[in-house]
Amino acid sequence: MGSSARLPVGLIVRTALLAAAVLLAVMATQADGLVVARIVAWGLVAIAGFALWQHVSRTNRELARFVEALTHGDLSAGFGGDQRRGSMGTLRRALTGAMRRLREERAVSEESSRFYAGLVEDAPTALLTVNDDGRVETANTAARRLFSRHDGVRIDDYAIYGPSLVTALKEGNSSGRLVTLATDTGPQQAMLRSAAMNRMGRSMRVVAVQPIQAALNAVELAAQSDLIRVLTHEIMNSITPVTSLARSAAGLLAAVDDGSDPALSDARMAVDTLARRADGVLHFVGTYRQISRPVRVERRRFAAAPFATELQRLFEADRAGSVALTVRVAPADLTVDADPDLLAQVVINLLRNAAEACPPGDGRILLEITGGPANSARVAVSDNGPGVAETKRAEVFLPFYTTKPSGTGVGLSFARQVILAHDGTIMLDDAPGGGARFTLLL
Repeated sequence: MGSSARLPVGLIVRTALLAAAVLLAVMATQADGLVVARIVAWGLVAIAGFALWQHVSRTNRELARFVEALTHGDLSAGFGGDQRRGSMGTLRRALTGAMRRLREERAVSEESSRFYAGLVEDAPTALLTVNDDGRVETANTAARRLFSRHDGVRIDDYAIYGPSLVTALKEGNSSGRLVTLATDTGPQQAMLRSAAMNRMGRSMRVVAVQPIQAALNAVELAAQSDLIRVLTHEIMNSITPVTSLARSAAGLLAAVDDGSDPALSDARMAVDTLARRADGVLHFVGTYRQISRPVRVERRRFAAAPFATELQRLFEADRAGSVALTVRVAPADLTVDADPDLLAQVVINLLRNAAEACPPGDGRILLEITGGPANSARVAVSDNGPGVAETKRAEVFLPFYTTKPSGTGVGLSFARQVILAHDGTIMLDDAPGGGARFTLLL
């Protein structure tokens, strides 16, 4: 017989005994002269009734304990079913088994909840939740790291990260939108994805914010490198025979030109000029070929103070005191994680550009190397020149772009390539005292 069949046996037996006792008591009461039998019969009724009441009370108490444990979420309660026999033991074993299964199911559920909570918390994409009342909360570590500079939970409190983000959060459907984020490392392009959800009867949106600036930079550099490689290859193939023929023609004319024929002298000068210009084009193309090659970075951590001192000596030897250079390193024991040779090349180029932009006789340049969050470093070169118009700041990093008559347009493009190879950022803005400021974040 199964547990469910044995469970009511005790109740049935006690109910039957009570019914039999009542029947005997009624019969004894109706019979004459059976006083003792009446007393005994009604005593049996009392005993059977008490036994039935006690059984029902025990059952109710056990069921009440079970329900109370479930109500308070206490699944550790036990009912001692293994130490008793009969229907009460069966009931207690059934309750204990049910409690055990609930504990196992809770353990599985909690393990699943911890897994999915950890999955969300450690996801590399920043997640925001936006309630129907406009309350915005960061849902994981990536979001708290990306949005760490604001106070408050309203959408407008996120204006510090750029107006395009606020507009996207206010709109109901922002999935697939590209926004510009103002971060500690400069402007960053980010892709937004959103999904509608319900939580405790309230509607909300989950917005995934995925910065894609690094991917865009990589694609842009790859496209520029491919373009430069193709252009330089075609130009070299076309100009090399021209240069060779121009040199040969210049040599032949020099051999026969004795100065007696003005036309021959003019032709010689023209061919000489053509040869020089062809050589210049070859040199120009050869210079640009270097930025079509991938930058190989060998990072290591080095002290910032001696690095800055060496840069200052090199700059002062090059400029011979024509421009005043001030160097600041904070803290004094700051270390930088980068390729020191490539970084030095970039900073020296920036210092030379700054010196050329400074006014004659009153040039002032500031080189700052300071610490940033998470062991990062910030290198800034500022000058007191005329600065760069905001509309042209994005163009200065493009290959072939230059504002100097003798410039090649290689320096800043190469500097950007080096910094991006470090997974860093290079920015151009206004210096505090006027002029331009280039900032490297590593």
